[in-house]
Amino acid sequence: MPKSLQAKPTRRTVVGGAAAAIGALALPGLAGAQTAASRRPNIVFIMADDLGYADLACYGRRDIATPHLDRLAAQGCRMLQAYANSPVCSATRTALITGRYQYRLPVGLEEPIPYRRDIGLSPDHPTLPSRLREAGYRTALVGKWHLGKLPRFSPLKSGYERFFGFRTGAVDYFTHRDSGGNPDLWEGDDPVEREGYMTDLIGDRAVTEIGLLAGAQSGGRPFFLSVHFSAPHWPWEAPGDTAEAARIKRLTHYDGGTLDIYRQMVERMDYQVGRILQAIDAASAGEDTIVIFTSDNGGERFSDTYPFTGRKEELLEGGLRVPAIVRWPGRIPAGTSDAMAITMDWMPTLLAAAGATADPAFPSDGIDLLPQLTGKAAAENRIFHWRYKGNRQRACREGEWKILKILDNSFLFNVVDDPMERANLKTRHPDIYRSLAARWDAWNRTMLPQITASYTENHVGAEWADHIGAKPTSWAPDPGDPWPDPLDRKDSEND
Repeated sequence: MPKSLQAKPTRRTVVGGAAAAIGALALPGLAGAQTAASRRPNIVFIMADDLGYADLACYGRRDIATPHLDRLAAQGCRMLQAYANSPVCSATRTALITGRYQYRLPVGLEEPIPYRRDIGLSPDHPTLPSRLREAGYRTALVGKWHLGKLPRFSPLKSGYERFFGFRTGAVDYFTHRDSGGNPDLWEGDDPVEREGYMTDLIGDRAVTEIGLLAGAQSGGRPFFLSVHFSAPHWPWEAPGDTAEAARIKRLTHYDGGTLDIYRQMVERMDYQVGRILQAIDAASAGEDTIVIFTSDNGGERFSDTYPFTGRKEELLEGGLRVPAIVRWPGRIPAGTSDAMAITMDWMPTLLAAAGATADPAFPSDGIDLLPQLTGKAAAENRIFHWRYKGNRQRACREGEWKILKILDNSFLFNVVDDPMERANLKTRHPDIYRSLAARWDAWNRTMLPQITASYTENHVGAEWADHIGAKPTSWAPDPGDPWPDPLDRKDSEND
């Protein structure tokens, strides 16, 4: 695996469509806005797929080399209490693009959107790219969309001017086919065929987009580029492993993958992030560009979530805590931050940085993180809520305390002192337990109700040896039973 940008991997293809895209960059009537626009930051938002909290070397992983993301972290702010809005991808992506709890939208009830289902993000809903575009930004998405399929849903219907990537939750890294075996690679709303490893195709196009968006024909307008990698989501295919792509019958393939394959997948993504950072510098845009790197949810089979327990599809910390790195030279000091943050915060944060605002008819549930990240304000004591239909999970965190319910079992943890969520403190602090339960109930009444028709999934014992006895979850909604009483011995440890 290359350690330096001087040793480039073999590129099987050059992403097409760049020449056509150049002509789309210039819009009339904006020349006078060049001076003002140049003072607003460009934004490059990079999202990994199913990357665990500790899967980067700068977050503690010892067997994976991530020099480019480590450099980004050294130059920027490494966040230590960043959360995903959901333990699965499309729900988190709904929160990211709308700045709101995903449970306010029908699409956010899917956990996640299955490839067969015709549901997605309504084109009528304001989004981060649409609000930035209205404020004069150029917008593009490279990589994973997963918020609905054509003809009803598209990145181009939700604020992005250009799109190259795939629409469903996962594709094979080499064939670019989805879980149903359908081709799923697009240039805008047109299907295309490209040869190459998906991580490299995304990196190639991201580099091309930066050159176009920061180039002379942009008219000096700032840009917002979303780069949503499929890595390190399954299928477990390392660069060059076309034999595995030919072998597997299902993308989830529980008979595949190793720690070394996972290492190669993460390291190739890190390499492509390095190329993206190099492209920003080559465009002389480094000082004027906010770069964010994060993940859509906690890690999966081969991830490291230390010091947390739990995985994707679970409301334990390991399913929700994500790495998050922010670099804005001259504005956000380098170092670490204990600010509590969640995916839906990125919309109000980036709109504030751009001098834009949210649609008042669709207020954000997140906050602008800039006062905390720039050191102008102390870290806030915040409260976050989650629910996940699979195994009837509920969770709420306020400050150091977190309440959790899985099926009929309930817990109270101090996640600052006990990040592994081992010591159930509900009998020692019943008042805190009851207070958080009441707050979760009040919040939940403001969200859309769960429905039987929405998809959900969970890890089962037949596929995960460390989930002994776990059965496929019901699709039935949480019946809304009261939280178990913390002092009820039937729900407590045995004497």
